[in-house]
Amino acid sequence: MSNKYLGYSDWDLNNSPYAAFFDPEIGPFQNQVTEALLTGGQAEEFFPTVGDAARMQEPGYWPIETGFTRASDLSIRVFCLTHMPRVTPQMWGWWFGWHGCEAQRYKLWHPKAHVEARWADGGSQEAYIGRTSMITEYLGSGLRQAAISFVRPSAMGFDEGRLAAQGEVVICARIGIPGTPLKGGWLLHQLRPVDGGSEMRSRMWLGGENAAMGDSANAISRGLMWVLRPITKLLLPNPAELLVHNAQEMAHLAGFLPELYAAF
Repeated sequence: MSNKYLGYSDWDLNNSPYAAFFDPEIGPFQNQVTEALLTGGQAEEFFPTVGDAARMQEPGYWPIETGFTRASDLSIRVFCLTHMPRVTPQMWGWWFGWHGCEAQRYKLWHPKAHVEARWADGGSQEAYIGRTSMITEYLGSGLRQAAISFVRPSAMGFDEGRLAAQGEVVICARIGIPGTPLKGGWLLHQLRPVDGGSEMRSRMWLGGENAAMGDSANAISRGLMWVLRPITKLLLPNPAELLVHNAQEMAHLAGFLPELYAAF
């Protein structure tokens, strides 16, 4: 049976080992997300660039933790804070390696938007760093595909020893367009332990100076991408829809992640 359909089929519900964790209903937004969506886009000065990512290791928060902007370099920046009671950062480290092996696992994350996930290398090992996840999902009403290439936190400037000492997990990745060498931007999810659980600080930097042709950063590649910025802008998702998607999937999974982690 093809897995390229939304949600769980009747067969999935009766046969999947994960069916007990499939909840088709998405809960309400956390308060900070509702406020951000009502506020709309804000000045880019409140949204540090990808070059500032490693500053997230410092205590405290950025000027805006939940919101979005359309920046002057024709990029979008989308940030989201998600409160996660009962969840540890290590549970998310496990999840990112585990979920990409089967579409049925991926669909648990966002039952109203996720269609398929598979590893580009065809493997089934439960690890994600150095691998690319090929995903199909809805953003708003549009069906999109992406290649999520996971990298070590050090690739974005993080001190991995310090992360471990602080009990944090940081998931970092390049976002690409399947079948092309185009890298559209970066995503980052930082999990910090807090009283009673964790908080996730998500960051997405897409388009503009974040886009690249392949993994090259030479002058020719940078010049080409500068010329192509107006075109790559047309490929970007609506930042409000991206914020909605991130806020929904992270809060939804966090609601049952401790039980899923214990079971699998």
